[in-house]
Amino acid sequence: MRTVLATAFTLTLQLAFIMNAGAQPSITKESVGTVDGSPVELFTLRNNNGMEARITNYGGTLVALTTPDRNGQFADVVLGFDDVKRYQEPHPVFGSIVGRYANRIARGKFTLDGKEYTLAVNNGPNHLHGGLKGFDKVVWTAEIVTVNDGPALRLTYVSADMEEGYPGTLTAVVTYSLTDENALRIDYEAATDKPTVVNLTNHAYFNLKGAGAGDVLDHELTLFASHFTPTDEGLIPTGEIRSVEGTPLDFRSPTRIGERIDADYEPLKIAGGYDHNFVIDQTGEDLRLAARVKEPTSGRIMEVYTTQPGVQLYTANFLNRRIIGKGGIPYDRRYGFCLETQHFPDSPNKPNFPSVVLRPEEKYSETTIFKFTAE
Repeated sequence: MRTVLATAFTLTLQLAFIMNAGAQPSITKESVGTVDGSPVELFTLRNNNGMEARITNYGGTLVALTTPDRNGQFADVVLGFDDVKRYQEPHPVFGSIVGRYANRIARGKFTLDGKEYTLAVNNGPNHLHGGLKGFDKVVWTAEIVTVNDGPALRLTYVSADMEEGYPGTLTAVVTYSLTDENALRIDYEAATDKPTVVNLTNHAYFNLKGAGAGDVLDHELTLFASHFTPTDEGLIPTGEIRSVEGTPLDFRSPTRIGERIDADYEPLKIAGGYDHNFVIDQTGEDLRLAARVKEPTSGRIMEVYTTQPGVQLYTANFLNRRIIGKGGIPYDRRYGFCLETQHFPDSPNKPNFPSVVLRPEEKYSETTIFKFTAE
């Protein structure tokens, strides 16, 4: 069964690569099995330019994203698997929605309104990406809806009170839409019946040459961020907000990802490369340009816009060829990069960081856009 699914999926992707402009915007779906009795489906979003995004409601996972290069040739630019069922097995959160809290919370503990809460610990002594069974490992309820730019996929998950240790029943809604400006838009919403903390993101690994086409060290990155949050040995922020000036974390002008990745700089040594939260300049309620990445060979450019205050740059430092990805290619170290828009790690324990508290009378609402061009 898995082989059949993998073959069908690969053939469909090949068709996507040769699609030309003029395709009508649409969403289609196909069944790919069940998990704990809940149907798992694969949705394909297409825009007028032939660009496609494939998303499964298992983990709200971005399975594929095909974009054109400077010559109009399409390639899938996110790491992952050909067989959709493979996402139900352990993997480094390829393309999934992360929650209830993205990134780390120190010692799996935080205090809210005078009460201490203990979360699942799954990253050494710390809590990471929602715990043992975060939002990336559940089946979301899927609905095809209409938004301003056309059809969209709306995913809903209700996280029970005290799930993974978090207080409050949280209703999370994530809407994916693919615009005719070749932009994948992700809108995050959440509401709770008790005070809680929430921090949602998408954990896609990008390679603008194409998934599995080598490392990303030649990609030219610009981060519109003048500061970052240094961490201890466990990658927990110290609370300091440090200037990038004069450090290998200064990407304020276009710089190859690999240019300084192995520099003799303690924050890089701790993480084994880049795995750092950057403080986006001029954040606010409106969308801001957080990052721009260009891959010189293909000419593909990705711009990241967000309402979030931070973005985590991660350079896949721990891939080691043990994971077999799309096309049977082993994924090696630094074969992808993540730009996870977010609130800061360990914010529940850092009063000087932007608040991640959500109360019943409030609504969580954040947006991130990945826009693609080529030159």
